[in-house]
Amino acid sequence: MRSTRRWAAVAATALVVGLIGPATGAGADPDDRIADPVPEDPAPSSLGLVLEEHHQFPATEAVPPATDYRLQRHARINHIGDVPDGSGRQFVPDLNGPLYLLEDGEEHVYLDVRAQFPDFYSGRGMGSGLGFVAYHPDYADNGLFYTVHTEQFGAIGTKPLTYPGQSREFSHSVVTEWTAEDPAAATFSGTRREVMRLGFYSQIHAIQQIDFNPTAGPGSPDRGLLYLAVGDGGEGLGTGVPQDPATPYGKILRIDPAGTDGPDGQYGIPDDNPYVGDTGWIGEIYALGLRDPHRFSWDARAPHRMYVGHIGQRAVEAVYEVRPGDNFGWSEREGRFRFDATDECALYPLPEDDDEHGYVYPVVSYDHDPPAGWPCAADSGHALGGGYVYRGSRLPLLRGKYVFGDIVDGRVYWAEAAQMRQETGRDARLHEMQVFDTAGNRLRMTDLAGDTRVDLRFGTDAAGELYLLAKANGKIWKVVGTKVVPRIDPVSPGIADAVVARYDAEHPLAVDGTREEDAGASGTLLQLVGGGKQQRVRDLAFPGSTAALRTGQRGGPADEDWRAGVWNPDGVESLGRFAGAEEITVMGWFKMSGDTYPLPNTSTAAPDDRYNAVGLAGLLSGTSDGHGVRALLELIDVGGELKLVALGRRLDDGASQTLAADADWRSLLPADEWVHLAATFDYTTGQMRLFRNGRPLAATYTSTGDPWQVDGTGTSDTLPRGIKIGGSYPQGGREQNPCNCTMDELVFLDEALSPGQVMAQFVRYRIAR
Repeated sequence: MRSTRRWAAVAATALVVGLIGPATGAGADPDDRIADPVPEDPAPSSLGLVLEEHHQFPATEAVPPATDYRLQRHARINHIGDVPDGSGRQFVPDLNGPLYLLEDGEEHVYLDVRAQFPDFYSGRGMGSGLGFVAYHPDYADNGLFYTVHTEQFGAIGTKPLTYPGQSREFSHSVVTEWTAEDPAAATFSGTRREVMRLGFYSQIHAIQQIDFNPTAGPGSPDRGLLYLAVGDGGEGLGTGVPQDPATPYGKILRIDPAGTDGPDGQYGIPDDNPYVGDTGWIGEIYALGLRDPHRFSWDARAPHRMYVGHIGQRAVEAVYEVRPGDNFGWSEREGRFRFDATDECALYPLPEDDDEHGYVYPVVSYDHDPPAGWPCAADSGHALGGGYVYRGSRLPLLRGKYVFGDIVDGRVYWAEAAQMRQETGRDARLHEMQVFDTAGNRLRMTDLAGDTRVDLRFGTDAAGELYLLAKANGKIWKVVGTKVVPRIDPVSPGIADAVVARYDAEHPLAVDGTREEDAGASGTLLQLVGGGKQQRVRDLAFPGSTAALRTGQRGGPADEDWRAGVWNPDGVESLGRFAGAEEITVMGWFKMSGDTYPLPNTSTAAPDDRYNAVGLAGLLSGTSDGHGVRALLELIDVGGELKLVALGRRLDDGASQTLAADADWRSLLPADEWVHLAATFDYTTGQMRLFRNGRPLAATYTSTGDPWQVDGTGTSDTLPRGIKIGGSYPQGGREQNPCNCTMDELVFLDEALSPGQVMAQFVRYRIAR
């Protein structure tokens, strides 16, 4: 008998305490909070997937019409699989109701589940609607398949629940058995019966997936038994429901649809389920202690291990290996950490007596690492979708790898299945995969989905080949190959520790595409002002890039001009490394559109009036209103002539100094040509330098004397008020010095790089992948 069974009686006895309030919050010492639960980031992998578009499905609408933007998707397709009859037909459910069959590149509606149920509901909740479809392994002979869908409206309070009297009446998850008269028919004709109906407290975390074990062959005791991933309905936070042995919530259930000894006689309970006959336990439970078990699958290679992808609360996403009787700890645990339900953002070290509880911990996990200042209680764009161990024959480099991804931002990961075992006591090493189109272009799933929120899912066919799906545009891609391209970080190792903030236009915040995540150390969110996510463009400055940032004057009111930055009148705390900084470097790739600059001044009535500068990128001073700078790359009028300059200010309220390149700016920034620029500032000596494509530029200081008041110390010890890119006033409302530019790899460092370091970095971009 498994160890989890040995403490079942203890768990049942403690249940009353758990339901009153989670014990984990009691006595939690704030000083013990774990700031970075999973400090090791996914390793960039040289291995990539080559994706070929397989099909795009028609647009559908939720019922009632969705007001949550996360449900306003092109088509809420959520799985692809082969009908198990050897026909080669593939099935694809859409949460908004249609069950499609895909054959010879054409889709048609096999069954409109929405039309069958007047109380069908898909307008609230990420998993509401037609959640999943599972075909009986003997479908070709018996015509049986199963669906789970959500109901609301008139169903509430009128339709009997499988487990009544639990006051969970916001929505129902309904499992239905369908019997096709002709399993080979193009559209459904036959009968149906209700197998299970569970009521849920809210619209979240209902029944996510139902499925049969595809590795259970004829004669196996597992053949024809239906598994159900049942979420906690949102009740796990603050109650003991996921640990309650008398309820189905927060559990993986295992039932026999052909049986009759279940609570309503519509299904059976397998005799070999781990808790059958245990006092206080419902026999359907196969595993427990889950918040939102999203997708599960089995490894097709013996011993056919089962894995479940689990969506965490605020900090950790995890994959668990599932064995009968396992307890994954929610809501006493999140990942490998003690969870404090009095503060859902808090995780703590495991207690000394943890072994006595028998909890089972992840075999793969990653944490959220939200941007600086982003509220913990706000969605930061992470949710793990389960995947598959690849055992197909076409892609040998993938064989034995568990491939999965993040639902929201679309990142694709892999881990070695051989390392994903409970006995190791640790997470398998996690790798982030590259994605390529069939032309060999490296892309992101956000590019393929056409949205910063991908809503990524995975599927397989009968041969074990992989597919990726996106609700964002209703497309499915087949993995048709692999590609090995060594990953070379764009930032040279010699300067990496000095990088405070870095923006490459490749890290949109998934929940708000108008913001760009910092690829540097500070985590400072960049705001794309004016054009929002339209400002990300595929215009590559160097081989390893996939996107760039567009700024420019739009021809309308100044506050509509495209620019970017961050601004806070109290100072940007995450940029604290620049407070009192002795040295700074600002660098990036720039491409100017045209050569008629500065641009027209839209704040005056004079039609021929122009600004006196063109903003590129800079760090704002501690007293800036959105214009005054501490370190800046810019084109500015010097003696009536536009010049490329480095402009710096040591003291917030002191004078600035300008170092102007001697060469004509048009020769330094030819129209429509990518150029790498860098400006360095040493505030202790007053020295500044300008670089173009790695080489120092001949330049002249425009002010004589000592405007910086150099005394051997650094800048004012104040927080910079932000960063400005492509113009001034990143807070919006007005504009000054706009630039019709495309920019990439904007990097802000708290070190004045040497000429050798600048050249090394420029060369690095040429080999980065």
